[in-house]
Amino acid sequence: MIETKEKILTGKKFPFCPGCGHGVAIRQLANVLQDLGYKPEDLVIVSDIGCSGLIDPLFATHTIHGLHGRAPALGLGVAMGLNDKPGKKVITFIGDGGATIGLQHILEAARRNVDMTLILLNNLVYGMTGGQISGLTTQKYKEIIDFEKDVPPFDIVKLAHASGARYAARVNTPKQMASYLKKAVQTEGFSIVEIASLCTSYAFKKLPEFLEVLEPEEEYENLRPPTRIGSRPGRPLFDPERDVITPEYSSYIEKRTGIIVAGSAGGGVQSVGKFLATAGIKAGLNTTMKGEYPITVGTGFSVAEVILDKEEIHYTGLLDPDYAVIVTEDGLHKIKNRLTPRTKVYLDVSLQDKWEAEVKETIVRPYGKLVNPKSKALLGLVDLLKNERIIPPDALKDVLSKHRLARIFLPVVEKSEELS
Repeated sequence: MIETKEKILTGKKFPFCPGCGHGVAIRQLANVLQDLGYKPEDLVIVSDIGCSGLIDPLFATHTIHGLHGRAPALGLGVAMGLNDKPGKKVITFIGDGGATIGLQHILEAARRNVDMTLILLNNLVYGMTGGQISGLTTQKYKEIIDFEKDVPPFDIVKLAHASGARYAARVNTPKQMASYLKKAVQTEGFSIVEIASLCTSYAFKKLPEFLEVLEPEEEYENLRPPTRIGSRPGRPLFDPERDVITPEYSSYIEKRTGIIVAGSAGGGVQSVGKFLATAGIKAGLNTTMKGEYPITVGTGFSVAEVILDKEEIHYTGLLDPDYAVIVTEDGLHKIKNRLTPRTKVYLDVSLQDKWEAEVKETIVRPYGKLVNPKSKALLGLVDLLKNERIIPPDALKDVLSKHRLARIFLPVVEKSEELS
């Protein structure tokens, strides 16, 4: 058993406005966790945006800070990872503003019914941004302020229950809060408690006035077992031996070298950038790779920017590339304004009529006549490495030979012989 609640709370001064109900809820929760015998190391507190997002320094537990309604999704992910570890508990905090933004995350957590408790602090307003109403602002309060009276609020408790939450409740008064919180924390599965939290800055100064505009307290249960997700075999993400790349070649460069590969979506440009960066590591260099493509992903340009250097690299992206491989018109339009008089360009012959850039040198090659559209970028990179003293082409070939699609990539390397 934990002897004092200072073991749950750090003892730091609460950052809330005088009279704010958030502090009451946090102290009540700390007492409940103490009574249930939880140790700080067995708890994960996840917070969201807004005033409820100020709680992280107050807890002596593991804490995660989320953004804009995403805390339930973060908490769900942690809870799924802890499902086969008894004695652990994930508790997520969110305000009514964050709940409005991330409503679907709450309903998804309820549907999945993983063991997690969500505490929703509802003060009826966006308290951190000036008191705007939220999707959970009650009808009675909107009538008082004469705003959006014809737009009904969400009943998050009923919504969570209908979505499959093991336990869903609303509590309005501090004297009842502990019993609801205790039941929620003890629930095996997803539980949510909506707590009425007084906002003295933008809503009500006194609790009795606040209570008059609230929805009634309610409590629902779904008698369903919690979802248990056990560990799956596989290498841990943070395994120190995972994907270790051992230098086996020597590089030729003496200074930082930047290469841009520009093409179209679906043309393997991002993979080519990763292949080059990995080959650079195999050649004993530090590397970075930055990918850029439109949100549509399947159409438009695709650009990969790779930096190679013997020294440490503290950024990604290229404003002044040494080399560029350009294989489609989409890629050309995207990067043409970033080429400089010191850039050497390897250009697909199909773009020759559209080429106007003033660069150091342009090498025109029939990449598209030798390979299919998905392989032009790779062929251009192989061509560049064979003609420029950057890293040995064998380093790239080594990387490609270990890829699951080596049978497709290695013939492209052989096609480069026809370019000469």
